[in-house]
Amino acid sequence: VSVLKGPREEIVYVPCIYRNTGRKKPDFLATVDVNPKSPHYCQVIHRLPMPNLGDELHHSGWNTCSSCFGDATKKRNRLILPSFISSRIYVVDVGTDLRAPRLFKVVNSEDVFWKCNLGYPHTSHCLGSGEIMISTLGDPAGSGKGGFILLDGETFEIKGNWEKGDKIPPMGYDFWYQPRHNVLISTEWGIPKCLGYGFDPNDLKKGRYGRCINVWDWTTHTYVQAIDVGEDAAPLEIRFLHNPAAAEGYVGCTISSAIHRFYKTEQGDWAAEKVIQVPSKKVEGWLLPDMPGFITDILISLDDRFLYFSNWLHGDVRQYDISDTRKPKLVGQVFVGGSITKGGPVTVCRDEELQSQPDPFFIKGKKVPGGPQMIQLSLDGKRLYVTTSLYSAWDRQFYPDLIKDGSVMLQLDVDTEQGGLTVNESFLVDFGKEPDGPCLAHEIRYPGGDCTSDIWV
Repeated sequence: VSVLKGPREEIVYVPCIYRNTGRKKPDFLATVDVNPKSPHYCQVIHRLPMPNLGDELHHSGWNTCSSCFGDATKKRNRLILPSFISSRIYVVDVGTDLRAPRLFKVVNSEDVFWKCNLGYPHTSHCLGSGEIMISTLGDPAGSGKGGFILLDGETFEIKGNWEKGDKIPPMGYDFWYQPRHNVLISTEWGIPKCLGYGFDPNDLKKGRYGRCINVWDWTTHTYVQAIDVGEDAAPLEIRFLHNPAAAEGYVGCTISSAIHRFYKTEQGDWAAEKVIQVPSKKVEGWLLPDMPGFITDILISLDDRFLYFSNWLHGDVRQYDISDTRKPKLVGQVFVGGSITKGGPVTVCRDEELQSQPDPFFIKGKKVPGGPQMIQLSLDGKRLYVTTSLYSAWDRQFYPDLIKDGSVMLQLDVDTEQGGLTVNESFLVDFGKEPDGPCLAHEIRYPGGDCTSDIWV
């Protein structure tokens, strides 16, 4: 894929959240300088505040996709920012000044509610048609509903729902599509009005967390198959291999802390098999007696050689060689925080993987609160960026220090030959030092596209 030879990233965009921090400030989009030759290396060089409070910015996507790369009239000059809680959708102009984005349009939540009967928008992908598609977790009342909003790619007006027919999955979250195989696959986190306020173990075993990945017919927009990956698995991020001919990929299940490989069968339908299981740790001094790894974000390198994921609770980032897609091989692992560090409130009583609890993670003299969460890989596969916030209500519950001290962005150096991860000790973006007070930084995007935004058709 030619984009592997793309230029080194110099800036990244990161949504920063103030909701649930006790600071009455709007969320903002940060531009962060990641060019080591720059005098502003590791600094936030621009902030675009949203016009409202309490949005919970979360993920972002582009107005045009790599499937339009041959089309000179298409430019990635608009970043789409759905608000997970308010259900507003912001369209940000990054074309006029790459380093200083400005607000271009606000799609009001009422439009999302009335035109689509959906709410809690999550993942945004551009389509080859020029439209933009955004998955949702629920309906306007906060019940679960896995539908999709379609935006016009020029006016950014809501066109309606993508899905057709009577059958809709009970929940939604992330999605990826592969037109060559006439398929879209979506995932299920849980019911928004349950998970929205925090994680309640009483919600488990009651059907309030997702257990399926859902297969859609790309041409007819109909829901055709549910693949069960286990009760309360909570399948979140889904990634096809980048090769558009490949009919397989991986999904990270958060609560069950497993990675499943999904694939097209010889019969032409789809199936999934568990290929990685992160064992839970027996603990004392925590919410439950068993602590799952809590796989939150996953990604595949652009050359389809490595799979990466973060364990938000255990505190490690892992790299697997997926040359044999059915047998991922652990080749890199680094601990950068988490809930089981020495000297903290949690005692690990039994651990199938570690000899002892990891040391607390310090960088540039700062003890890092929280655990590794969102990840983004450089186009050449050599630098993995990590942020530490999951979602403000869960941050507040699992990592109160994250609310107090703010999240961070880290960078890991990747050995792309043998495999291996090491922390870049000279890189730290400390969102605890923001002018309006500590905030929670979430997903990382590069201008022009990256490993988790790009779908080749």
